[in-house]
Amino acid sequence: MSASRFVSPTLMAALAGVATGALAHHGWTGYDDDNPLELSGTVISSSYAHPHGSIELETPRKTWSVVLAPPSRMQRRGLSAEMLAPGVEVTVVGYPHRTEDSELRAERIMVDGKTIELR
Repeated sequence: MSASRFVSPTLMAALAGVATGALAHHGWTGYDDDNPLELSGTVISSSYAHPHGSIELETPRKTWSVVLAPPSRMQRRGLSAEMLAPGVEVTVVGYPHRTEDSELRAERIMVDGKTIELR
């Protein structure tokens, strides 16, 4: 007999969900928290999706991929998807990725005169 005959279908589904969630989320060790950056620019595109929202931010020097907070946190703190629409001017403060030279993990974002803490 196989071991799966002794494990309930509910438990198997729960374990599969945990494994999938663990693979979808990543750690923050890849970001250099000793060298914070402040970037100002124009939102080119945005995603208000799990596990983290994101924006493509065009600055005078280059375009950055900015990792934001999960949508539920952004919503609770007053950052709606509409506030991240293409063409919106924002400033983000965060940490650059150690190996991806155009990626930033945002700690806070300033948009429309508001500062929203993301972490």
